[in-house]
Formats: sequence, structure tokens, C-alpha cells
Amino acid sequence: MSILLSLSVAMFAGLMMTRLIGRLKLPDVTAYLIAGVLIGPCMLGALRIPGFGFHSFEQLDVLGLVSQVALGFIAFSIGNEFRLSQLRETGRQALTIGILQAVVTTLLVDLALLLVHFMAPQVLSAPAAITLGAIASATAPAATLMVVRQYKAKGPLTDLLLPIVALDDAVGLVLFAVSFGVARALNAGSLDLISVVVDPLVEIFASLLLGALAGFALTKLETLFHSNTNRLSMTIGFVFVTVGLSMLRVNLGAVTLSFSSLLVCMMMGSVFCNLCPLSEEIMSRSDRWSAPLMVLFFVLSGAELELGVLARGSSVLVGVIYILVRSAGKYFGARESAKLSRCSKTVVDYLGVTLLPQAGVALGMCVTASTLSGDGTMIRNTVLFAVLVYELVGPLMTKWALTRAGDIQPRSAEVLSRRERKLAEAAEKKSV
Repeated sequence: MSILLSLSVAMFAGLMMTRLIGRLKLPDVTAYLIAGVLIGPCMLGALRIPGFGFHSFEQLDVLGLVSQVALGFIAFSIGNEFRLSQLRETGRQALTIGILQAVVTTLLVDLALLLVHFMAPQVLSAPAAITLGAIASATAPAATLMVVRQYKAKGPLTDLLLPIVALDDAVGLVLFAVSFGVARALNAGSLDLISVVVDPLVEIFASLLLGALAGFALTKLETLFHSNTNRLSMTIGFVFVTVGLSMLRVNLGAVTLSFSSLLVCMMMGSVFCNLCPLSEEIMSRSDRWSAPLMVLFFVLSGAELELGVLARGSSVLVGVIYILVRSAGKYFGARESAKLSRCSKTVVDYLGVTLLPQAGVALGMCVTASTLSGDGTMIRNTVLFAVLVYELVGPLMTKWALTRAGDIQPRSAEVLSRRERKLAEAAEKKSV
């Protein structure tokens, strides 16, 4: 009963917070994170009122399965952005920019945070610095897509932005798998070839293979049903199955066979959207069905923020350095790679600004990184602090960049007058 009450309070708090944050024209994910902080163990949860908020971080650990399932649906949705029909026109440019800007961002953040480590090893360890560098590569496709759809953005920058955002997270997941393998090896004190190179590569290829097989199987099984409801149920069931299978770990001698649930579900979504003729409608329905899970995921992520750690100057310093260097990496990495790809001046000038938002996938990496012995707390709180800042600033900057690029057009007088007429008609009906 206590768990159900806590989850319902989390859902209600997240939804109600969107009403307050919405007045400031900020994204819903920011509202969910703030709501989580408020009902977390460091604030209202500390009051120990039964069924109200989360009283301890151990209570949040019990609910980790909710976050794992939500991550599966996030990754499955990302796979939808890899439709070959959409990538034919901008695929080469998107591939070049998506890879280079992510790698540049990771290297810059690695160098900056490793410098902090060498200057003050008690503040930040080398494994934590390397892990944060990989997490820095990820962006927030949900926030970017929300701005594009809300303002009906259309143009060269938007056409290139959407596949880059999807590819960016794919590259980020690969960088994270390798970097986290290095971090675990450093943490264990043994830099052997298997831990640093073989295990991460096995995890990447095994995850892609499992995801491809799952996507192919889902496509074939969908043909057995004629009802959209049954197709949706089959899709949801497959996401649950792939998330469960990705938790397997098998020791094959010195090599450990493991999977990344993010890579597995993303690959499944990519294969499914390219093979199934009805995939677009089914994935759209899946996104709507999983909306409550997304609310819980972000609220729980906010609740895990340990405010006591952020109160220390060292944690704030690491967070500020992470934000500033990551922003520079995204901007200049995208700018120079766009020049290399011979993009238009508009794309070169404004693409980097649109890649600043960071949320879902980074928080998913954060869940995995929190298992790093001795450094999990620092990594989690640095990322959550950065996400709060980026979600306040990122979508606003994306809107500004798309407007400056001409992809967002001001509403015409006809549209505004039609809206005024509808409001007047509604007011008249209400008065009658």
C-alpha cells in the first residue's frame, strides 16, 4: 500500500507541477524533476508522513524497475527516428555531424574533468570524470521534438536536426558503454584488455544483435493480428521482454556477456519502424500509452537528487564545469562538423544551439552509472543538476535558434484572427 500511495503521489505531484511551470513556458520534464525534488527524501519526504513522498533513498531503489521499463520505451521511441526513407536526403550529413559533435563533446568534458581530478583528486575521481564525459554526449530528443512540433518548425535546420538528435543518442550510448567499461576497470584497479575493450564491444554488438532479432520478431508477430489494440499490446509486451532480457549477465570465461537495455530497445525500434508498414501508427500509440511511465521516471529521477551533496562547493563546481564545457563542445563540435559537411551558413550558425537540451537518455545513463562503486552519488547529482539547468535553458535556446534560422514562422494574421474568433464563440456559449 505504501508503494502504491507513493507512486500515486509522485504522479499527481508531477502533473500538478506542470500547471505551475507551464505559466513560465517551460517543458514538462522540468516540472517532473522539480516535483521529484520536492517530494524526495531531502525535502517533504523527510517529514515521514505515511504515503506522502519518498522517505528514504532505499525506498526509491525498490522502484528502480519503473525507471528501467520507462527507459526501454524512451529508447524504443528513439529508434523511430532512424527511418531509412527520412535519412536518404540528409543521411550523410547527419551521420558526420552526429558522430563528430558527440565525440568532440566527450573529449572536451573528459579533458576538463580530468584536469579537475589531477588538481583536486579528493573532489572528483578519474572514473567519475570519464563517465561524465560520455554522458555529456547525449541530448534530449523529447525536448527538441516538443519544440519542433509545438511551433510547427519546418526548414533545412529542422530536417537535419531530427536525425542528428536520434543519431547523437545512439553514438552517446556507444561512447558510454566504452567509457563506463574503462571507468569500472580503473575503479577495480586493473586495466586489463578484456575489461576495457572486449567487454564493452561484446555488450554493444550483443545489444544490437538482440535488438535486431527482437525487432524482426515483433514485425512478424504483428502480422498475426488485425486489431490495433492487439498490435499495441504486442508491442508493449515486446518492450517489457527486451528490457527483461537485457538485464541478463552471463560469464563466458574471462568475458562477461551483458546487454544495454537502451541499445537493445533502440535497435528493436529502428528495425521495427523500417520493416513494419504500420509501425508509425503503432509507435505513436505506444508513446501515448507510456506517457504515465515517463512522468514517474522523471519524478523518481528528481527524487533521487541528494541536495546535501549539491550544497557542497565541490559538487556545484563540477556541475558548473560540466555544463559550460559540454555546451562549448556541442556548439563548436556541431559548427565545425557542419562546415566539414558543407552545410548552409544557417545550419552552421544555429545547429549547435539546438543540441543543448539534455534529459531522458542522460538520466538513463545516470541510472547505470550510479552503480559505480564510490562515485555513483557524485555522477548522479552532477547529471541531475545539469539536466535541471539544461531543461530550463535548452528548449528556449532551441526555439530561438529555429526562429533565427527561419524554420519557425510567426503566426499569420489569419491564424490569429481565427483563434480570436474561436475564443469569442466559446465565451459566448459559456455566457448563454
